[in-house]
Amino acid sequence: MPTLDTYRKQAKLLMRWHRERDYSIGGRVRTLDRFKELTDREILAMKFPLSLAQEIVAVEVGHKSWAELKVVAADAPKMPPASAEPPVFKSIIPILFVRDVTASAAFFREKLGFSEDFLHGSPPFYGAVSRDGIWIHLRLVYVPYFAAAAAKEKSLILASIEVSNVQGLFEEFKQRDVEFAQPLMKQAWGGTDFHVRDPDGNVISFVTFRS
Repeated sequence: MPTLDTYRKQAKLLMRWHRERDYSIGGRVRTLDRFKELTDREILAMKFPLSLAQEIVAVEVGHKSWAELKVVAADAPKMPPASAEPPVFKSIIPILFVRDVTASAAFFREKLGFSEDFLHGSPPFYGAVSRDGIWIHLRLVYVPYFAAAAAKEKSLILASIEVSNVQGLFEEFKQRDVEFAQPLMKQAWGGTDFHVRDPDGNVISFVTFRS
């Protein structure tokens, strides 16, 4: 179990995120029943004292109050030292900038056959979709910066996904009336690919490499 000092640092971190207007704080505050109906903007606009941050930390780890957490943490054994094993890269997830996270997730679900993993925020400012173990994250921005550049530059791809049967996937997407930024093409570098443009102008490549 973490020490009481660790929990104090977590509470101060929550205060910092609220001060910096980080929308992700909204979901943490809504763990308290009296705030569960508030939107993220309403939460960022309200006062956020240390006592509230401490209460959230306590509830998140299963206690009724900060006072109760202090009693339990005071008697807890110290955490063992961190493992010295070397770090290993495990995965990579592209993050697309979109103007409407809910609408973007619906596009990936209805047009590209992805599943909606989560939408975070009220209203959503971050989300994730996946298909066959491949994840794409969606982040709210008011101006889709990279999409504007993609409209000016040829073949500016923001995510590339390798698939086992690119021809079959291309035919699937055609049946769904997907907008193609590039049709199915054999490339000189040894792959066959096509490009899809999402509602925000982000271009995604789907590719099969020559064996």
